Amino acid sequence: MPHLLLAHLLIAPQSPNLEIGTNFTATCMIINTDKFTADDLYWNLSQATVSRDQYTKINESALNVTVPIIGEKSEWLFCLCKKVSPYFALNKDKCIHGIYLTKGYRPGKPENLSCQAVQETEYISTTISCKWDPVGHQTTNVPTSYTLTVAVHFSSTTYNVSTQENHAMVHFVSSFPTHMMLEIWVEAHNKLGRIESEHLKEDAGWFVKTNPPSDVKLISEKSFPTSLLINWTHPIPKEYLKLTYQIRFCPNGSQSWTYVPLVDTAMDIQSFRLQNLQPDTVYVTQVCCKNSRNGSGYWSNWSTNATVRTSEDRPGKPDLWRIIAEGDGINERRVQFICKDPVLANGRITGFNIRIQDQKVPSPVNRSESGSFTILQQIHLADKKSVKVYVTADNSVGKSVEALLVIPEKSHELKVWPQGGRLWLEWKPPNSTALSEYVVEWVSGDQTDWQRENRNTRRTAIKGNLEKFVCYNVSVYPMYSGRTGKPASTAVFLEQGAPLEAPAVRLNGKPGHDEAELVWKELPQRRRRGFITNYTIFYTSATKKQKITVPADTTSYTLKSLTGNTKYDVWIIASTINGSTASFNHSFTTLKYAPGEMEGIVVGVSLGFLFIVVVTMLLCVYKKDAIKVNFWPRIPDPGESTIGNWSPDYPLKAERPKENGLCGVSVLDVDVCDGKCVFEEDKASLPLKKDKYLSEEHSSGIGGSSCMSSPRQSVSDSDEGGDMADTTASTVQYSSVVASNGYKGQTPNSQPQQAIFSRSESTQPLLDSEENPDTLLQDGSRQSHRFPRRPCSTHTAGSDDGTNPGDIMEQQGALESLDFCPLEEDCEQPTADGQSAAPVSNYMLQLGGYRPQ
Repeated sequence: MPHLLLAHLLIAPQSPNLEIGTNFTATCMIINTDKFTADDLYWNLSQATVSRDQYTKINESALNVTVPIIGEKSEWLFCLCKKVSPYFALNKDKCIHGIYLTKGYRPGKPENLSCQAVQETEYISTTISCKWDPVGHQTTNVPTSYTLTVAVHFSSTTYNVSTQENHAMVHFVSSFPTHMMLEIWVEAHNKLGRIESEHLKEDAGWFVKTNPPSDVKLISEKSFPTSLLINWTHPIPKEYLKLTYQIRFCPNGSQSWTYVPLVDTAMDIQSFRLQNLQPDTVYVTQVCCKNSRNGSGYWSNWSTNATVRTSEDRPGKPDLWRIIAEGDGINERRVQFICKDPVLANGRITGFNIRIQDQKVPSPVNRSESGSFTILQQIHLADKKSVKVYVTADNSVGKSVEALLVIPEKSHELKVWPQGGRLWLEWKPPNSTALSEYVVEWVSGDQTDWQRENRNTRRTAIKGNLEKFVCYNVSVYPMYSGRTGKPASTAVFLEQGAPLEAPAVRLNGKPGHDEAELVWKELPQRRRRGFITNYTIFYTSATKKQKITVPADTTSYTLKSLTGNTKYDVWIIASTINGSTASFNHSFTTLKYAPGEMEGIVVGVSLGFLFIVVVTMLLCVYKKDAIKVNFWPRIPDPGESTIGNWSPDYPLKAERPKENGLCGVSVLDVDVCDGKCVFEEDKASLPLKKDKYLSEEHSSGIGGSSCMSSPRQSVSDSDEGGDMADTTASTVQYSSVVASNGYKGQTPNSQPQQAIFSRSESTQPLLDSEENPDTLLQDGSRQSHRFPRRPCSTHTAGSDDGTNPGDIMEQQGALESLDFCPLEEDCEQPTADGQSAAPVSNYMLQLGGYRPQ
């Protein structure tokens, strides 16, 4: 290079990469001049002159220097000339040369190389991931790189991936090389060297990590309360891998896992039975798997938790104990038996059965839901008697084995009793010949006193001044030449009285709908004035008063079977053998509704209302015709009446147009002389007529008129014209007609008679005359007497008997168009010449439908 040819100094080697912790030797050579020698040279390292002790003169034109490589920071090493002359002053830049020392570390051998191919869906991924632990250090100027190599044997395929990290991935071309041998290693290299890790040479399945087993299920069997059956599904087809499994389980909430030994699950299985479990316990189970072909490999992740409760089993032995207190009588004890649930309840304990010695049938006792134990029974036992008690526990499966407790005779090591205003003591001596004396001590609060008795004493009285209603702890100490033996102690009162006060009772929390828990504190010793024998709880409502007695060691009780929304007053009485004292009242009110009761009522009422609405709607749909008939009955339409055909015995004549506007009127010829016969025939034909009329609908028209589209006017309305017809369009018209002209063979009176019509306009379908035929008959009879009797003769329409044919036609037309109601009486009326005529039957005619009575 041109600048080197002009320079006078040159250092070798050039730009070296140096390993930290080693020594480096550089040589400075003089070139292109002879104006100075090696003695004129010196070295600078990072602007500090290197000591001449580190120089080595090779010859007159070369000088070595050796420096240690310390620190990771790279630095400059310079060779300079120290000779001073005008030449050097002018050529200063030619007499200096330097090199850059790049520092670093040699690469370490990678360790803990591991590779893994995970499962994707039902197959193994085509990517294998590897990681390793780097060894040694590296600097920024000398970084370490890694090359991962995966060689597939029997296929001569090799994959290489370079990275600066401690992990890399290799992607196989088409699929994972199942059942083939893989050799994998990683090489670390930098400017200072290269080194390979240990080679992994295993079957490809060894590197596979499958998914955890799927569909893990726990099955509890009632007949096997101490075991569970676990099932699962293979995560990958057997054609790819054969798996071995690992199972672990623990009670729910515990983190202490129990592992099933691998020798029990080292086969290709899909179910396993866990045994030696606790009944009625919730267990959590997990399963994992790995390739079973090789001894090592990768376990899959644990499966999701499978949880189930084991079946109940017979309970274990209950925990039985007793509480012994002084009885009410002399030489008597009060023994109360209590019990805890078995440690191995194996289900929910529902109750206990207690059997006392010589009792054949055990007594059942329900388990207490409050408190840590259940009070079974209380007995009074003489001091000189012993008793055995047997207790079993029950659950839904059966009974436990019996728990036995023996209450022995009372050991009277120390007996104390009041007598004559003094306390007397009696005790048993210890089995020792070294006894020297006894010390009798009595303590009350802070006051202590004692007295000494001879070694042969067995009975004595306390000589001190004792107070009534004060509890004394009396002890008798055996003394062995100054050494105190084990004392016999007891508590006693010189005289007992009623307590100074009773404990204040209060509620624990809030009252419920039908229960409330009461709590109180134990009375202080100085306020008792005797041994508390029991507490009596009184509670009253507006209607009743109840009490419950509980033992003296009880400080809480739950009142049950209370009435909702009721105010209760409660107090407690503390009792000794010589009296009782009551506490102050405490009041509370139970809830009106139990939790959830109001919601139940609302839901029930809503469902009931919905049911009624649905049933009503269904009835309306399926019974709509009956409802329509009952609430909207059909009113007979006179316009559809067939009353013109009511008599089958007499044919109808052709209708003739009338001048008065009464259309569709038929004329019926009736022989008046044969009136009685006619009436009899009419009566005989009434049932036939009735059947006919009941089968036909009636209208407001008259007879068989063709003018049914508009309201019909009666004969008496003809003078009013069309105005009246318009105003009665919405009414049903009724008319009554009494014939007064000649009738079938009778000669009409010489004096002209007018037919009498009575009409009613009503919106009702029936007249009173239909409901009260007797009244109608009477009215018809009275009206018929208004007409004179006529001679008996035969007449037809248009006859020449002196009667106006137009009147006869009009009357007969009206008669044919109306319903005839025969009256039961016959009337004889004088004719014009004063002679009596044949009896004439009177008819009432009614418009609007005929109903035979």
